[in-house]
Amino acid sequence: MGFRHVISSCVLLLAPLTTAVAQINLSSVPIDAATRRAVVASLAKQLQANYIFPDVAGKVAETLDAKVAGNAYERDATTSTFATALTHDLQSAGMDRHLRIIYDPTFKADENGDSPLTTQQIDQQRSMASQFGDGIAKVDRLPGNVGYLDIRGFLPADFVANGYAAAMTLLAGSDAMIIDLRQNGGGDPAAVATLLSYFFAEGDSRHINDLQWRKGNRTQQFWTVSVVAPRYTKPVYVLTSAYTFSGGEECAYDFQTQKRATLVGATTGGGANPGDVFALGHNFVAFIPVGRAINPMTHTNWEHVGVKPDVVVPAADAMKTAYAAILKKLLATAKDPDQLAEMKATLVRVEKGEEETPNYMQPKQ
Repeated sequence: MGFRHVISSCVLLLAPLTTAVAQINLSSVPIDAATRRAVVASLAKQLQANYIFPDVAGKVAETLDAKVAGNAYERDATTSTFATALTHDLQSAGMDRHLRIIYDPTFKADENGDSPLTTQQIDQQRSMASQFGDGIAKVDRLPGNVGYLDIRGFLPADFVANGYAAAMTLLAGSDAMIIDLRQNGGGDPAAVATLLSYFFAEGDSRHINDLQWRKGNRTQQFWTVSVVAPRYTKPVYVLTSAYTFSGGEECAYDFQTQKRATLVGATTGGGANPGDVFALGHNFVAFIPVGRAINPMTHTNWEHVGVKPDVVVPAADAMKTAYAAILKKLLATAKDPDQLAEMKATLVRVEKGEEETPNYMQPKQ
C-alpha cells in the first residue's frame, strides 16, 4: 500500500482525533431508489475488485443485491440513513468491522494512485499530524515514578517520529510505564512499528507484523527501526477497551506476542484488515480492506476475536488495576523510608479510585 493510501486510512480511522469523519454524515440529503441501487451496484464491483477475500466479496455482493431487490432500503430516504444501513449490512454480511460506507460530498478520488505526494500534500499531512499532537493525547509522570502515555491514533510515521521521541525522552526515567490505547482507533502500521521500537534494547531487532496485500499478492514486513530517544526496557502495561481498533489493536497484539508488556482491560474490537477508500458515485465512499495482518509469532491475527488482555477487567477499571499492580511491585523493592511512605499512600488512593489532590501550600522550612 502506498503512503497516499496510508493517509486516507488514517483519516477514516482516527475518529477521536478528527471532526471531519463525524461531520460527513451530518450533511444529509434526500436520496431516491435509483441512486440507492446504483450505489449498491458500484459497491459490489469495488468489493469484487479490491476486497482482500474475493470469495467473501462475491457473497457479500449477492447479499446486498438481494436486499435491494427486496426493497430493504426503501425507508432509508436520506444519504445518512442509507449510509448507516448499508454499513450495517456490509459489516454483517462480510463479518468485517473495517467495511463501511460514508456520504462525503467533498471526497475526490485519487487519480495518481501510489505516485509520490506533492510538496503541498506533504505539508498538509505534516500540519495535520502537528494539529493532533502526533496522536498523543497525554504524557504524564504519575506519583510513584510511573510513566503514562495516552495515544489516540497512529498518524503517518514520517510525521510523528519527533513526537514519539519527545514523549519517550520525558518518560525515560520512570520505573514503569502505562500505555493507554483505550481510545485508539488505529492508523499507520509503520507508526506502530516506530513506537514499539522504543521498548527493546539497542540491537534487539524484532519482526513484529506482516501485511498481506491483495494487489500484487505481496507481503509487507514490519520490523522495529532505529530511533533517536532512549530505549525503554523497564516494565510496561498496555490498557485496552472494546473501542481499541485496527492499528491500536495491532500495537497491543505486538506487545503481547513479543512478551514485552502486560495487557490490562477489555477485549479489543476485532479489526485486522487494513484498507483504502473507493468512490461509489453519488458522493458515497466505501472503506474496503485490501489487505490482512499476519503476525510472525502466531501466524494469525485478531480479526473477529479481538485482542484478549492478560488481565481482563472493565475498560474503566484498567488504569486503576495496572497502576496498583505497578505500585505493589515497586513497593517490594523500595528501600527509602520516605519513598515507601509516599508510595503506600499513593497505592491506597489509587485502590480507592481517588484523584491526587494538588498541594499549593508553602513547604515547611
